[in-house]
Amino acid sequence: MIADAPGTANKIAVADSTEPRELARSEQLTQWLIGLMHSRDYGKLAELRRPSISQNAHIEAGWFDPKRREVFEQVAFLFAVYHRGAVEPSKGYGSLGAATRRIGTSLGHGPDDAGASRLMDRIVASRRPPLRHLQHAITRLRSCDAPPPSWPRLADDLARWTDRQARIRYHWAVDFHAPPKTTARNNKTTTTTTPKDTLT
Repeated sequence: MIADAPGTANKIAVADSTEPRELARSEQLTQWLIGLMHSRDYGKLAELRRPSISQNAHIEAGWFDPKRREVFEQVAFLFAVYHRGAVEPSKGYGSLGAATRRIGTSLGHGPDDAGASRLMDRIVASRRPPLRHLQHAITRLRSCDAPPPSWPRLADDLARWTDRQARIRYHWAVDFHAPPKTTARNNKTTTTTTPKDTLT
């Protein structure tokens, strides 16, 4: 499969209509990044992992929304960092706060992991999008084999970082500190065991 050029293949059919709808620009960016993985364009992904050097790949990432060029380049960088050495792309899910909650060890995750808590505190304390701390969070997620945040949502959230009404930092903190989900039947906390957590 060959990666689509920016701005192409950016429509999706709506279930109850024959008219396709235009994908959000952040979703178009994500499709392009996933296309790089599917087409095994590792050279372009390597370019994206070098944020201090302006490469063609950074410029292409910014094409999806010139008004939010810096944010889109940052998200492309984070996507490439997460997928270093990966074979299959991960679309991710949830906010960065929810994703950071997945960081940890068998002793605890999220608020129960001191490193994850310190990292989240640094992220939400930043007045500008904290690229260095975000990179640390993405690297930790990959090392924990945990899914990343939703890439389109990350782009949209970072673009509204300084918007007081959006309160992105607050919502990320709420997602990070959310109580564990409980079952309605017996009101017990649900846990899942992974092979890493199983004692042999």
